[in-house]
Amino acid sequence: MKKNLLLLGIIMMMFTLLRGCGSNSDLNTTLSQGDIGIATGKTEYAYGKEVKFYVQNNTQTEITITSDCPYEYLDVFEYKNNEWVQLSAEHDEIDCTTISDIKIAAGERSSLSYAKWTYSLFSETGRYQIRYTDSNGTIYYSNEFSIVETGILTTVWREAFYKPIYNGLIFIIEVMPGHSLALAIIILTLIIRTILLVPSQHAIKSQKKLQEIQPKLEEIKQKYAGNQEKIAMETMRVWQENKVNPFGSCLPLLVQFPILIALFYTIKDGLNPDKIILLYDFQKDFSLALINTNFLGYFDLTKIDFYFFPVGVGLLQFLQMKLSMARKAKKNQSKEIAKTDDKQDFASDMERANKMMIYMMPLMIAFFTASVPTGVGLYWGVSTTYGIVQQIVANREGKDKTEPTIRVIEKQ
Repeated sequence: MKKNLLLLGIIMMMFTLLRGCGSNSDLNTTLSQGDIGIATGKTEYAYGKEVKFYVQNNTQTEITITSDCPYEYLDVFEYKNNEWVQLSAEHDEIDCTTISDIKIAAGERSSLSYAKWTYSLFSETGRYQIRYTDSNGTIYYSNEFSIVETGILTTVWREAFYKPIYNGLIFIIEVMPGHSLALAIIILTLIIRTILLVPSQHAIKSQKKLQEIQPKLEEIKQKYAGNQEKIAMETMRVWQENKVNPFGSCLPLLVQFPILIALFYTIKDGLNPDKIILLYDFQKDFSLALINTNFLGYFDLTKIDFYFFPVGVGLLQFLQMKLSMARKAKKNQSKEIAKTDDKQDFASDMERANKMMIYMMPLMIAFFTASVPTGVGLYWGVSTTYGIVQQIVANREGKDKTEPTIRVIEKQ
């Protein structure tokens, strides 16, 4: 469990670093120029990526960036045939209740996004610019930025993972009675988790094997303390004798990770009408406006819920982590009776870290759920519930295989 969480953290850090590539190093300089400064967060965006920009008010009075929804904020121009051509994007199905005027106080800046118009505005590679015209007719210009071809990894990610899962969600919504988003999320999550059942089950078994030999590994560390070469040799020997692959619980995670992340982004952004370009031809006639986003008559799956889902998902995550460590804790407790005082601190650092993770991870998941649309929370809750059932089955199988049956014979 600890290795999986560490690997997940490393992957997320790499993902964050990669997202920062191509950032606009002259951002502050550009924003400070003129009465109104406009600058994009990056100078290059891959096709299909969200374009974010900043507007800084360098005047002494408040300014207002007017929302023209369903049209985009400000004016966007593309350089074509040796001239700047103004673009315009409109989606009648955009939910304009989530888009409003932006007021920027004197000396402040605000971040805006073209996420609702990514494909319709930036439909091809090329050079682009954002412009703002104030009430006096003065025009303010952003830096130039480029839309470039997607890299190999992004293309593989989009074509092999995101598009199939996105189209699967829309297809299920289309055939569901009432076009229920909630039912579609539940069904799609169950389908994906079932497809991933084999690798995830393998990860659970590998983790259990590692837990079983952990006391032996700790004994080796104490016996050969200070001799790293001998510790490494003995550790390899224990792995080979017990047929344990130390990376067996990590590799299945690598298989699952891109699929689960694709499912997450599908639920998070999939209802944006601008994404209709990613639908397969046989589905492009379906109107996203028909989708019923209500759940249980109370929750709107496109909105953020700050109470029920964060608490519920956090508790489910806590239960899953407790179950995943239940067998190890039981074994360690039974062995502590026979230990001397000198050996009672076996794996103490790992135990403390695991106990801390049991409480920290659910809190992190709860805060995360409170920051994303409720549909993502529903996905996470269903996925975690599936994992709980899977863990219970794995624990019972382990109990049947490892615990001997004791027959009591009464004295005549």
